[in-house]
Amino acid sequence: MQKIALALSLLLVAVVADARSQYWPQWRGPDHNGLSSAKGVPTSWSLEQNVVWRKKLPSWSGGTPVVWGDRVFLTSPNSGEEIQGGEKLLLGCLSTADGSVLWQRTIDEGNAYWRKHNNTTPSPVTDGERVLVISGTGMIRAFDMEGGELWHYDLQQEHGAFGLMWGYASSPLLYDGALYVEVLHGMNTDDPSYVMAFDAASGEVRWHHERATDAVGESPDAYTTPVPLVYDGQPQIVISGGDYVTGHDARTGAEIWRSGGLNPGKEWNYRVVGTPVVVDGMVYATSRRNPVLALKAGGEGDISESHRVWTFAGAGTPDVPSAVSDGRHFFMIDDRGRATCLDAGTGEVLWGPERLAQGSVSASPVIADGKLYALNENGVTTVLRAGPEFEVLATNELDGGYTLSSPAIAEGRIYIRTETHLYCIGE
Repeated sequence: MQKIALALSLLLVAVVADARSQYWPQWRGPDHNGLSSAKGVPTSWSLEQNVVWRKKLPSWSGGTPVVWGDRVFLTSPNSGEEIQGGEKLLLGCLSTADGSVLWQRTIDEGNAYWRKHNNTTPSPVTDGERVLVISGTGMIRAFDMEGGELWHYDLQQEHGAFGLMWGYASSPLLYDGALYVEVLHGMNTDDPSYVMAFDAASGEVRWHHERATDAVGESPDAYTTPVPLVYDGQPQIVISGGDYVTGHDARTGAEIWRSGGLNPGKEWNYRVVGTPVVVDGMVYATSRRNPVLALKAGGEGDISESHRVWTFAGAGTPDVPSAVSDGRHFFMIDDRGRATCLDAGTGEVLWGPERLAQGSVSASPVIADGKLYALNENGVTTVLRAGPEFEVLATNELDGGYTLSSPAIAEGRIYIRTETHLYCIGE
């Protein structure tokens, strides 16, 4: 009987893993941490090799494509002569078979841009029943899978103008039937930062929570994305920025715990871009330059010291790219294109910083099939062995276009967005 139960348990795990490998439903993948269980993912490609299809896009964007079944969703300004593209902010639905456009909808209008992002930087999210998106203007729209609008909500109209130095760029989180949105700002406003939850189906506001901070100058600003954490059966939402990492009750928004340490010198310009990583009961948070904080789940109130497992302030820490961990190894790609691997449990340096392909990096790395995929701003992907020794498996070039969005992996295929095209890579 025990053998049968074990076999059924293993079968269930395999089925769940297989299901997760078929989708990339939001920016950081099915588990919100850059990990994919997909197998047979390509290691090498070029314009002439392993490109299943490529689709010309209206304009550039930092938004990452998301994939569900036979559909891939992505945001973009409409075409325009100026670098920022046209004024309409679009959500497109493409076929995963050939890249053909199935439908396209306007999210909002007004496409300002700030250095590395424009008003289509936030990535869409989907659960297979609906696709939801937020623009840099603060307009949230929900559509069914055929493009029918379900509901919309204007954050700036309801809660005041955004006050970030570089514009609003946080992707939402879709988790357990709710859409979670954060607005962490302070450089150009005295309004408080806040986190919100919406019913994904109806758009009803479930809760609105003001998030306190004593950060000064630009440091209240953050461009991170909420991530889920389950501790002792309790779902929490982890938020990073404004000098703190906080954990909130997913049902009410109430703050459960808080850790300082992201900005130990209390500098005025320590805005945070990298989203925290949650894996195996640990929360890993990067800051503007350093340190990196590793916190164990659990606790209430101020856990800055009680739950901190390690702190890393050495070379190779990222600013813009988020990190990724498989639970054993913690990988960082810094903005200069150098890779570093730490022991996820201790923070010990296993290797790095090691130079990858020449070029700056804004995209966040992903792990699939035992490989680490690191994409730079020239559209070049360095594929590494995701392990305790530095090993480059391949360096893959595409069209050389300005590339800011992160790779998405679903059903063994890699989706890469460059300045001009969306590529579907597969063997």
